[in-house]
Amino acid sequence: MSEAPFHFGCVLLAAGASKRMGQPKQLLPIAGRPLVAHAAVAALASPAWPVVVVLGADADKIKPALAGLPLLIAQNHEWPEGLASSIRTGLVMLENFSTALDAVLIAPADLPAFSANCIARLVAALREGRHGIAAARYAGRLGSPALFSRAHFAALHALRGEEGARPLLTAHADAVAAVDLPELALDLDTPEDYERFTKGSN
Repeated sequence: MSEAPFHFGCVLLAAGASKRMGQPKQLLPIAGRPLVAHAAVAALASPAWPVVVVLGADADKIKPALAGLPLLIAQNHEWPEGLASSIRTGLVMLENFSTALDAVLIAPADLPAFSANCIARLVAALREGRHGIAAARYAGRLGSPALFSRAHFAALHALRGEEGARPLLTAHADAVAAVDLPELALDLDTPEDYERFTKGSN
């Protein structure tokens, strides 16, 4: 018997002001593309559909970097609240686009090692059926990207504040399938992070 179809969308979080970087980190060049486009292309290379990119600070500067990609752009006017507001904004757009989603992938757009393979491993872990959440594990803890089954959509809508979905991962630890993705430990928050990444990738 063939496996039942599995439909999931992706919300890429790219609304932050990049205060520690001193410039919009979403536009930093990674492998010939702006960082936000790198993340979007990785998501689009997976079965995720649709892919929503949530913009906030510097949206007018960042939007052109996504031109020509088959994705949805959501404007989060509440971005100063933190990650939770972007998760809510992206999820609303996903649900307006499709009522048949089995899960949603929440991913930050500042992970240079984010890839379709990372997504595939999270999907495989969730589809084993024993857990309602599959989350990346690196640097000794669970974090984003994370894949949430529909049963957790209401809790995602209820999130508030800067931490994003991490409180859900903590509160539902028994429901989380941990996927070891050590390559995702590096995010780009500061000029030093970016310098370390560029040196390591040369």
